[in-house]
Amino acid sequence: MNCYVSLQFLLGLAQLSRCHTNMTNSKMLELNQTLRSHLRAKRSWVWNHFYVQEEVTVTEQHVGRLRSNLDEGDASLVYLLSGDGAGSIFTINNRTGDITAIKKLDREEKAFYKLRAQVINVYTGKPVEPESEFVIKVVDINDNKPQFLDGPYETSIPEMSPEGTSVIQVTATDNDDPAQENNARLIYTILQGQPYFSVEPTTGILRISSQMDREAKDQYLVVIQATDRLGLPDGLSGTTTVTINLSDVNDNRPIFQSGLYHMNVSESAPIGTSIGIIMADDSDIGDNAKMKYSIEDGSYVFDIITNNETQEGIVVLKKKLDYELQRQYSVRAKVTNSFIDEYFPKDENSGQTTVIKIRVEDADEPPVFSQLEYPMEIAEETPYGTYVGTVFARDPDVTNSPVRYSIVGCSLFSIDDNGTIIITEPLDREIDAWHNITVIATEKNNSQQVSEAHVYVQVLNVNDHAPEFFQYYETYVCEKANAGQLIQTISAMDRDASVEDHRFSFNLSTESTSNLSFTVRDNQDNTAGILTTRSGFSRQEQPVFYLPILIADNGNPSLTSTNTLTIHACECDENGGTQSCTYGALTFSMGFSIEGLIAILACILIILVFVFTILGLKQRRKQDLFPEKGEEFRENIVRYDDEGGGEEDTEAFDIAALRTRTVMRARKTRKNITTEIRSLYRQSLQVGPDSAVFKEFILAKLEEANTDPWAPPFDSLQTYAFEGTGSLAGSLSSLESSISDPDQNFDYLTELGPRFKKLASMYGSRVPAKN
Repeated sequence: MNCYVSLQFLLGLAQLSRCHTNMTNSKMLELNQTLRSHLRAKRSWVWNHFYVQEEVTVTEQHVGRLRSNLDEGDASLVYLLSGDGAGSIFTINNRTGDITAIKKLDREEKAFYKLRAQVINVYTGKPVEPESEFVIKVVDINDNKPQFLDGPYETSIPEMSPEGTSVIQVTATDNDDPAQENNARLIYTILQGQPYFSVEPTTGILRISSQMDREAKDQYLVVIQATDRLGLPDGLSGTTTVTINLSDVNDNRPIFQSGLYHMNVSESAPIGTSIGIIMADDSDIGDNAKMKYSIEDGSYVFDIITNNETQEGIVVLKKKLDYELQRQYSVRAKVTNSFIDEYFPKDENSGQTTVIKIRVEDADEPPVFSQLEYPMEIAEETPYGTYVGTVFARDPDVTNSPVRYSIVGCSLFSIDDNGTIIITEPLDREIDAWHNITVIATEKNNSQQVSEAHVYVQVLNVNDHAPEFFQYYETYVCEKANAGQLIQTISAMDRDASVEDHRFSFNLSTESTSNLSFTVRDNQDNTAGILTTRSGFSRQEQPVFYLPILIADNGNPSLTSTNTLTIHACECDENGGTQSCTYGALTFSMGFSIEGLIAILACILIILVFVFTILGLKQRRKQDLFPEKGEEFRENIVRYDDEGGGEEDTEAFDIAALRTRTVMRARKTRKNITTEIRSLYRQSLQVGPDSAVFKEFILAKLEEANTDPWAPPFDSLQTYAFEGTGSLAGSLSSLESSISDPDQNFDYLTELGPRFKKLASMYGSRVPAKN
């Protein structure tokens, strides 16, 4: 058992459903029944579509009834339902076939449900007809309001945009069925933003309806509403906001804050000095507010520099000022925008102007020279006090202070208070052809005000130097030379400067009238040739010839000089090469001249004298360091470790013995004193003070001191190995010797000489001492 519904019928059913959106449940049931009766004419059991309204608030909603033609009402048939939502959303009465929706339906969640129906015989448990499929469609109601999913909006447009300019397009969406009673057809309206904006009702395009100035207000908030059901009163609506920012355009020109500026500047201010600041305001922002300043009348004294950071105009000095010439200036400044907006073109002369009054202040200025540089000339060798030239400087101030002059760093010239320059000593052009002088001008009333000028003095040439050989010539002539043979070519030089080229003439001096061997030939090109006048020369007869040559220049007056050419006679080979010459020629062939050899020998002699002088001074200094070799000792410090006889002991030491200069004793090698003392000490512990060992030790020490010429008196060493009362040998003290050892005998002290005379008189005899 199948059910077929034609396409035309389904379309008619869809149109019918749109016209009956708000049908009651009873009408919907009648519609379903009508459909069933219409289909029943061709088939025994036919169904295809059922319609149910969404968002119904009742607990249960009857959808329709399934009825088989085989159902005779005897309860032998059972209707079964399966598919989408069967049992959970839709239920069926097994006996009657009535379908019921037990939950609220939402078309936006699910628009239709596909179910299957089957009729079963309760007795046999078998279907009486094949299973058939049908659809339950949810009929839309206007339960969703429009939404702006991309809102809120924000955009930017240039200020002063013309009317009708599109700003932005807003779009709202409605989840209702667009085919059901215009539930999703929207109309746009503007709630806030008039009269500057308007919106197209169907497209949502927001347009400008009136021009706006950013400087008046730079941001607008527009509220747009979208209403479904084509804006009918029962339609639902939603709103969104559009924030519109106006971007700046260069529609405002800069305006000066003041129409007149006053500034002051000192006449001593250097070029580039900042004099003052002018300022203009521009209501635009960013690049549109950037300005540039200029001098409208093209002043060559002042200029304006634009500060790009602060947009200020800095008035600067372009040329030096002079209070005495002009005390006030009036310039016109102009300001324009740096960038011109293409939508708002401006004439170049549309910038605003202002007037700047600049007053020049007087300042104490340094003297001013009439020229910065003074060229002067003077001939060389002019006498002291010769006039060179004059400089002039004046005080430019109103006070016109007197000026004094001075020359810096040059003692060849002097200057007076009138600026007259003279020379203080003759000048030599050959030493310095130019002199650069710095002249200082100082105000007499204020020494801090100084200025300087440069004077260039050219020393003019005077023919004060006679010509001379260009170089030193060492000339030789072969013994077998023929008459008329050229042996040397000479040239000349002149240290003087010449306006024209130097011209020299060469002749034999009158002093060489006796010369019959050589002659001079002037080549007329500042050179001359030396030729022989005879043949055959002999080194033995005359090894050297001296030829005086007279050289004259072309100066005015002409100067001459006699230069001697030395010619050596030499033995030559067949090719004219020298083999043996005089000493002078030989030295010349070696590269030395006679004068050079004399200079070298003189230098060597001076070096030798210097070396011998240094050696002599060193020898004398060594003698001064050791005067004891030739002089006697005058002051000595003598120290004894033994005890004397008190103040009466005046003869214990004879200083005259040290002052004698006649006794010269041979040097004696010192003994090993330390080993000897240790040996004597050990012996003294055994034999006591009366032993001959003690006497021998004293005599040995005395002999050593007397015979050693290198041991001064204060270097003598007396070592006693006898200790005090605790020693086995007893004490040697002179204070207690009479108590400890009454029998000790010191008579041998008289044999030791005058040095021990006092000790011998005190201890040599015990009997007189007791008496």
